[in-house]
Amino acid sequence: MKVEKTNKVMDKNDFSDLDIDQKVCELVNSNGYKRPDLIQLLQDITAEYNYLPEGGLRCVSERLGVTFAEVYSAATFYKAFSLEPRGKHIIQVCVGTACHVRGASRILEEIERRINIKAGETSEDFMFTLETVNCLGACALGPIIVIDGEYHGQMTPAKVSKLLERYTVTKRVKAEAVAI
Repeated sequence: MKVEKTNKVMDKNDFSDLDIDQKVCELVNSNGYKRPDLIQLLQDITAEYNYLPEGGLRCVSERLGVTFAEVYSAATFYKAFSLEPRGKHIIQVCVGTACHVRGASRILEEIERRINIKAGETSEDFMFTLETVNCLGACALGPIIVIDGEYHGQMTPAKVSKLLERYTVTKRVKAEAVAI
Protein backbone atom coordinates (compact mmCIF):
# COMPACT_ATOMS: atom_id res chain seq x y z
CA MET A 1 0.00 0.00 0.00
CA LYS A 2 1.24 3.45 -0.86
CA VAL A 3 0.74 6.76 0.88
CA GLU A 4 1.83 9.86 -1.04
CA LYS A 5 2.19 13.30 0.47
CA THR A 6 3.86 16.43 -0.84
CA ASN A 7 5.44 14.65 -3.80
CA LYS A 8 6.78 11.83 -1.62
CA VAL A 9 5.66 8.26 -2.17
CA MET A 10 5.97 6.01 0.83
CA ASP A 11 5.34 2.31 0.44
CA LYS A 12 4.06 1.05 3.77
CA ASN A 13 5.93 -2.22 3.10
CA ASP A 14 9.23 -0.33 2.90
CA PHE A 15 8.74 1.95 5.90
CA SER A 16 7.85 0.66 9.33
CA ASP A 17 5.77 2.69 11.74
CA LEU A 18 9.05 3.39 13.53
CA ASP A 19 10.48 4.98 10.36
CA ILE A 20 7.43 7.22 9.98
CA ASP A 21 7.62 8.19 13.66
CA GLN A 22 11.29 9.04 13.20
CA LYS A 23 10.50 11.22 10.18
CA VAL A 24 7.82 13.03 12.18
CA CYS A 25 10.35 13.61 14.98
CA GLU A 26 12.79 15.04 12.45
CA LEU A 27 10.06 17.41 11.22
CA VAL A 28 9.26 18.47 14.78
CA ASN A 29 12.90 19.04 15.71
CA SER A 30 13.92 20.82 12.50
CA ASN A 31 11.39 23.63 12.59
CA GLY A 32 11.75 25.11 16.08
CA TYR A 33 8.16 24.60 17.19
CA LYS A 34 7.12 25.86 20.62
CA ARG A 35 4.15 25.04 22.87
CA PRO A 36 1.78 27.60 21.24
CA ASP A 37 2.51 25.93 17.86
CA LEU A 38 0.75 22.65 18.75
CA ILE A 39 -2.10 22.95 16.25
CA GLN A 40 0.19 24.27 13.51
CA LEU A 41 2.55 21.36 14.10
CA LEU A 42 -0.30 18.84 13.90
CA GLN A 43 -1.41 20.51 10.65
CA ASP A 44 2.12 20.28 9.25
CA ILE A 45 2.36 16.58 10.13
CA THR A 46 -1.05 15.96 8.57
CA ALA A 47 -0.03 17.84 5.42
CA GLU A 48 3.05 15.64 5.13
CA TYR A 49 1.61 12.22 6.03
CA ASN A 50 -2.20 12.69 5.91
CA TYR A 51 -2.52 11.31 9.43
CA LEU A 52 -0.97 11.60 12.89
CA PRO A 53 1.02 8.51 13.87
CA GLU A 54 1.06 7.71 17.59
CA GLY A 55 4.85 7.70 17.88
CA GLY A 56 4.93 11.07 16.15
CA LEU A 57 2.43 12.43 18.67
CA ARG A 58 4.65 11.18 21.48
CA CYS A 59 7.57 13.06 19.92
CA VAL A 60 5.40 16.20 19.69
CA SER A 61 4.57 15.82 23.38
CA GLU A 62 8.23 15.54 24.36
CA ARG A 63 9.45 18.32 22.06
CA LEU A 64 6.80 20.85 23.08
CA GLY A 65 6.86 19.90 26.76
CA VAL A 66 3.14 19.12 26.94
CA THR A 67 1.46 15.96 28.15
CA PHE A 68 0.62 13.26 25.66
CA ALA A 69 -3.01 13.62 26.81
CA GLU A 70 -3.02 17.27 25.71
CA VAL A 71 -1.57 16.42 22.30
CA TYR A 72 -3.99 13.51 21.89
CA SER A 73 -6.90 15.72 22.95
CA ALA A 74 -6.09 18.29 20.24
CA ALA A 75 -5.52 15.54 17.65
CA THR A 76 -8.90 13.96 18.32
CA PHE A 77 -10.89 17.17 18.79
CA TYR A 78 -10.51 18.50 15.25
CA LYS A 79 -12.05 16.58 12.36
CA ALA A 80 -9.17 17.69 10.11
CA PHE A 81 -6.87 15.31 11.99
CA SER A 82 -6.84 11.53 11.74
CA LEU A 83 -5.03 8.96 13.83
CA GLU A 84 -5.46 6.38 11.05
CA PRO A 85 -3.63 6.45 7.70
CA ARG A 86 -5.80 8.07 5.04
CA GLY A 87 -5.79 7.89 1.28
CA LYS A 88 -3.80 10.00 -1.11
CA HIS A 89 -7.01 11.78 -2.12
CA ILE A 90 -9.49 12.92 0.54
CA ILE A 91 -13.05 13.16 -0.78
CA GLN A 92 -15.53 15.09 1.34
CA VAL A 93 -19.21 14.98 0.45
CA CYS A 94 -21.46 17.65 1.92
CA VAL A 95 -24.62 16.14 3.39
CA GLY A 96 -25.93 19.36 4.92
CA THR A 97 -29.51 20.45 4.37
CA ALA A 98 -29.00 22.43 1.14
CA CYS A 99 -26.94 19.68 -0.46
CA HIS A 100 -29.20 16.95 0.90
CA VAL A 101 -32.31 18.39 -0.73
CA ARG A 102 -30.38 18.72 -4.00
CA GLY A 103 -29.39 15.06 -4.08
CA ALA A 104 -26.23 14.65 -2.00
CA SER A 105 -27.21 11.07 -1.12
CA ARG A 106 -27.18 10.10 -4.83
CA ILE A 107 -23.76 11.71 -5.18
CA LEU A 108 -22.44 9.85 -2.12
CA GLU A 109 -23.85 6.54 -3.38
CA GLU A 110 -22.23 7.05 -6.79
CA ILE A 111 -18.84 7.78 -5.23
CA GLU A 112 -19.15 4.74 -2.95
CA ARG A 113 -20.01 2.57 -5.94
CA ARG A 114 -17.18 3.93 -8.09
CA ILE A 115 -14.38 3.58 -5.53
CA ASN A 116 -15.88 0.59 -3.72
CA ILE A 117 -15.77 1.99 -0.18
CA LYS A 118 -18.33 3.48 2.19
CA ALA A 119 -18.21 6.89 3.87
CA GLY A 120 -15.62 6.86 6.64
CA GLU A 121 -13.42 4.28 4.89
CA THR A 122 -10.13 4.31 2.99
CA SER A 123 -9.57 2.21 -0.10
CA GLU A 124 -7.22 -0.77 0.23
CA ASP A 125 -4.70 0.83 -2.12
CA PHE A 126 -4.78 4.05 -0.03
CA MET A 127 -5.81 6.02 -3.11
CA PHE A 128 -9.03 7.45 -1.58
CA THR A 129 -10.58 8.27 1.77
CA LEU A 130 -14.29 9.12 1.68
CA GLU A 131 -15.80 11.38 4.33
CA THR A 132 -19.11 13.13 4.84
CA VAL A 133 -19.32 16.64 6.29
CA ASN A 134 -22.33 18.57 7.55
CA CYS A 135 -21.56 21.76 5.65
CA LEU A 136 -18.83 23.09 3.40
CA GLY A 137 -20.10 26.68 3.45
CA ALA A 138 -20.95 26.75 -0.26
CA CYS A 139 -24.66 25.96 -0.14
CA ALA A 140 -25.46 27.76 -3.40
CA LEU A 141 -23.18 25.32 -5.22
CA GLY A 142 -24.79 22.18 -3.78
CA PRO A 143 -24.60 19.36 -4.00
CA ILE A 144 -20.91 19.85 -3.52
CA ILE A 145 -17.87 17.69 -2.91
CA VAL A 146 -14.30 18.63 -2.07
CA ILE A 147 -11.36 16.55 -3.26
CA ASP A 148 -7.99 17.48 -1.81
CA GLY A 149 -9.27 20.94 -0.91
CA GLU A 150 -10.70 21.67 -4.39
CA TYR A 151 -14.43 22.44 -4.46
CA HIS A 152 -16.65 20.84 -7.11
CA GLY A 153 -20.19 22.18 -7.11
CA GLN A 154 -23.52 21.31 -8.69
CA MET A 155 -22.52 17.65 -8.77
CA THR A 156 -24.47 15.00 -10.58
CA PRO A 157 -23.74 11.27 -10.72
CA ALA A 158 -22.41 11.74 -14.29
CA LYS A 159 -20.07 14.54 -13.16
CA VAL A 160 -18.83 12.38 -10.28
CA SER A 161 -17.78 9.70 -12.71
CA LYS A 162 -15.77 12.13 -14.84
CA LEU A 163 -14.24 13.81 -11.79
CA LEU A 164 -13.05 10.56 -10.23
CA GLU A 165 -11.58 9.52 -13.56
CA ARG A 166 -9.03 12.34 -13.18
CA TYR A 167 -7.69 10.70 -10.05
CA THR A 168 -7.77 7.10 -11.25
CA VAL A 169 -6.37 7.60 -14.76
CA THR A 170 -3.01 8.70 -13.35
CA LYS A 171 -2.73 5.50 -11.35
CA ARG A 172 -3.66 3.27 -14.34
CA VAL A 173 -1.18 5.04 -16.62
CA LYS A 174 1.62 4.55 -14.08
CA ALA A 175 0.69 0.88 -13.61
CA GLU A 176 0.68 0.27 -17.37
CA ALA A 177 4.08 1.96 -17.73
CA VAL A 178 5.53 -0.34 -15.07
CA ALA A 179 4.03 -3.42 -16.80
CA ILE A 180 5.64 -2.61 -20.16
